[in-house]
Amino acid sequence: MLQIILPDGSQLRFDSPVTPLEVAQRIGPRLAQQAIAAEVDGQVVDLNRPLPAQGQVHLRILTPRDPQALDVLRHSCAHVMARAVMRLYPEVQLAFGPTTETGFYYDFDLPQTLSEEDFPRIEEEMRKIIAEDEPFERFEEPRERAIQLCHDLGQGLKVEHIEQGLADHPRLSFYRQGEFIDLCRGPHIPSAGRIKAFKLLSVAGAYWKGDASRQQLQRLYGTAFFSQKDLDAFLEQVEEAKRRDHRVLGKQLELFTTSPLVGSGLILWQPKGAILRSVLEEFLRQELLRRGYVPVYTPHIARVELYEISGHYPYYADSQFAPIEMERDERYLLKPMNCPHHIMIYKSRPRSYRELPLRLAEFGTVYRYEKSGELGGMTRVRGFTQDDAHIFCTEQQVAQEFRSCVEMTQTVLRAVGMEQYQVRLGFRDPQSDKYVGSPQLWQRAQEVLRREAEQLDLPDLEIQEGEAAFYGPKADFVVTDSLGRQWQLGTVQLDYNLPSPERFDLQYIGPDNRPHQVVMIHRAPLGSFERFVGILIEHFAGAFPLWLAPEQVRVLIVSQKFEEYGRQVERELRAAGLRVGGDYRAEKLQAKIRDAQLERIPYMFIVGGRDQQNRTVSVRDRIQGDLGPMPIAAAIEKLQEEIRTRAVRQTGPRVTPLLGHREAHVY
Repeated sequence: MLQIILPDGSQLRFDSPVTPLEVAQRIGPRLAQQAIAAEVDGQVVDLNRPLPAQGQVHLRILTPRDPQALDVLRHSCAHVMARAVMRLYPEVQLAFGPTTETGFYYDFDLPQTLSEEDFPRIEEEMRKIIAEDEPFERFEEPRERAIQLCHDLGQGLKVEHIEQGLADHPRLSFYRQGEFIDLCRGPHIPSAGRIKAFKLLSVAGAYWKGDASRQQLQRLYGTAFFSQKDLDAFLEQVEEAKRRDHRVLGKQLELFTTSPLVGSGLILWQPKGAILRSVLEEFLRQELLRRGYVPVYTPHIARVELYEISGHYPYYADSQFAPIEMERDERYLLKPMNCPHHIMIYKSRPRSYRELPLRLAEFGTVYRYEKSGELGGMTRVRGFTQDDAHIFCTEQQVAQEFRSCVEMTQTVLRAVGMEQYQVRLGFRDPQSDKYVGSPQLWQRAQEVLRREAEQLDLPDLEIQEGEAAFYGPKADFVVTDSLGRQWQLGTVQLDYNLPSPERFDLQYIGPDNRPHQVVMIHRAPLGSFERFVGILIEHFAGAFPLWLAPEQVRVLIVSQKFEEYGRQVERELRAAGLRVGGDYRAEKLQAKIRDAQLERIPYMFIVGGRDQQNRTVSVRDRIQGDLGPMPIAAAIEKLQEEIRTRAVRQTGPRVTPLLGHREAHVY
């Protein structure tokens, strides 16, 4: 007998074999009609997958209201897209077709190059397949028969994947839909007719299995939703994201630039961008000093041996610049992380428990050799500066230091108006060998992190196995921006491994006059200035809050005869500590206002004859428009108060999250 436990705690019993769809039909015809897939003991499966003949299972029927159902829909739409491409281009070789946070893609090996001009033709073929409403049928084959089937289908990439990537799988699963058969573990929707709205988005290059030495494939991206309304909302967000693209706005607003002569992924901060960054740095510097951190500076290179001890080399050799060969067989490496350098500062002399916690902070520039196809403006670069710090403490101090790091990250996010976030705990995958240190150390570190995070009552706390740093578990802040996209920003990482005797053997002398091992905490509230500023540009569409704006106020003169008074006002504003510019061109006032609006200047102080006579300025707010005349002192005080409180005034409502999660540029 099979006992099924439903989400509400109720139970059903079956004496004969049954599928999730049959369970849904027993619960009610409406549920069966809406069912997309099922979750059995935490695993998402097809509705027609047989349940165990006996025992006990927890079952949840997934409908369009469940996020997992959307993933199943999109994976099925990827198969429909692949089938359409194969109908149009019979010689195609199929690679992989997974889902993403925003949709799906499929990699194809084709002799001809696809472009957006081909999308209408492919979409039309997809619509025909959906109209046929054929079922997705799962079947399994023994390993050798699976290889032969892929041979017979002419799919050499699939054969290679079975022989190499799936070498330990005795049986392989396939899905059939009409004439189309694909190697796939599923799950899928019952039939193609469930796909109500889809759209092809873009095409890009990709290498087979991400290996640049292998053949280049064409990656076709698309998305799908359960309703046209949701698809339309998503596409509007995509268009808004294009309008806010930091690569475009960064150039228009003269915040940063890049140069092929300097090199790909290397950011050149222009004066306005440098001002914005320096404001962020000063804000963080004051917070660090207030919280007991001490500043340090470390070099941009070090001997390879340092990173061999830390584990960064060779664990991440593929994403680092090649070593620099020196005389006497010495090899140096552009530093990929700051932590080994800070460790050597700690080790520069014996330490007492009375000195702990020791909090070393640095705005340290590091270098990663990202593949050219992965680079993107400021958010994916090869050289970047982290707001990095490492805390060396006793085990008894870990809880308080972790709480303090979390609180600082919250302070930073609050200051830029990014208060919609969740916290994800990245733990070790017990089945993986990429982590250093003993399982006992990991267990201890993870228990501490879990306990403190739960006591802090962090929003939407989630644990993800396999997402830890190679040396320890971590807490990541995943922030939702104004477009509903998610970005991993602040991180706090607990480390019992780098201080261990097997690594750097970091010790302190305790009150018992005996040596004890230090515990390390790695933390970075922003992550990197390049990436954080790129995200801020898009979050605010370049219209930064007053305290961050490179130019906070611009003086506009009604006509040339008021230039002297305008320059006097500008001097007074600058003396009050404001970042100010002046527009004294012989242009019409409306043209000057339009230019200031396009440049996202928060405030305009307009001066004319009456203002000169009364020692006032006519204040124009970027958001609220004309605020009328004010005495200069009152206008300055208004701006200073907004800066002092770091007010973040929203120019529009937040968008419901539909776009995807962007991973942080850290390891």
